[in-house]
Amino acid sequence: MKKTTKLKNLLHSQQLEFLMEAHNGLSAKIVEEAGFKGIWASGLSIAASMGVRDNNEASWTQVVDILEFMSDATTIPILVDGDTGYGNFNNARRLVKKLEQIDIAGVCIEDKLFPKTNSFINGRAQPLAPIEEFCGKIKAMKDTQMDDDFIVAARVEAFIAGWGLEEALARAEAYRQAGADAILIHSKNSDFDQIAAFMKEWKNRHPVVIVPTKYYSTPTSEFVKSGVNTVIWANHNLRASITAMQDISKQIHKEASLMQVENSIVNVEEVFRLQNAEELQRAEKKYLPTATTPSQPETE
Repeated sequence: MKKTTKLKNLLHSQQLEFLMEAHNGLSAKIVEEAGFKGIWASGLSIAASMGVRDNNEASWTQVVDILEFMSDATTIPILVDGDTGYGNFNNARRLVKKLEQIDIAGVCIEDKLFPKTNSFINGRAQPLAPIEEFCGKIKAMKDTQMDDDFIVAARVEAFIAGWGLEEALARAEAYRQAGADAILIHSKNSDFDQIAAFMKEWKNRHPVVIVPTKYYSTPTSEFVKSGVNTVIWANHNLRASITAMQDISKQIHKEASLMQVENSIVNVEEVFRLQNAEELQRAEKKYLPTATTPSQPETE
């Protein structure tokens, strides 16, 4: 089954589904091995892994380079955090073309202005794009895709920017009519109230995706009860890796030794396994000539 079809089926599943964050080929493979059916290629995590801010400081071509490694390393679908589409409708439709070329299953764009600012930084100071302009971007992306199952999700930032339920619903409905395959409704509140209110009025008219980073204490059963289709665990592999790297780096620096850390980290063989080193060894036996004595140069 195509990756695009897999993602489409997840969004339309009769049960709550989950996407787990990854930010490079290695973390993407780990997510798949953990049992997740799909991957969220987080813009925040990819930017952070590159050492830059989540403000479109990394170019879209640099992000696509990373996505290609992620796609090659996995068989499950990837939904890309496409920020605002990296510009206007023309940039966004070119993004779709490139994502399809590297077998990415879908992209989610948010209705803020380029360059974007992370949703959890000074949220009320973030202006939203005009509805008509964002709808045009969605239409351009849907008109560009070659695979009918490729997903374009629209992320509504009304709550993030300080607007109310009415604005969130109006934008979501406009984006649905413009052709978006799913709505991602976002909130930075520590409770589920905003999302629950949205879901009550939305009445299951289109697939809804949520990102409970801030309202993490909400029981998953509440998401099911409200009719949410898909949950994104948005940045937790990145955050876990930062904790691990900080701890191990401090310990090695302090002790100037590896004696106390070696048993607390994976061995090198596990790294080789994740890299699929054995496949290369098998291929070498199949394709490389067996060792022979080098031929001697001819003498006159």
